[in-house]
Amino acid sequence: MRPLPISPETAVKLAEALNVPLERLMHMPQHILLQKMMELAKQEQEADKADKQEPGSAE
Repeated sequence: MRPLPISPETAVKLAEALNVPLERLMHMPQHILLQKMMELAKQEQEADKADKQEPGSAE
């Protein structure tokens, strides 16, 4: 399997965000990487939603 065609900077940021070693990320199948990125995006959206709802629910 060949490494993912992404820049080194992107690889480092993704490895940190997904909490996986850089070497593992570079050899991860593309469909699994996309799935993990979608899960991460969903978590961020839910966190943003919760942050926006907190001030309104305090009243």
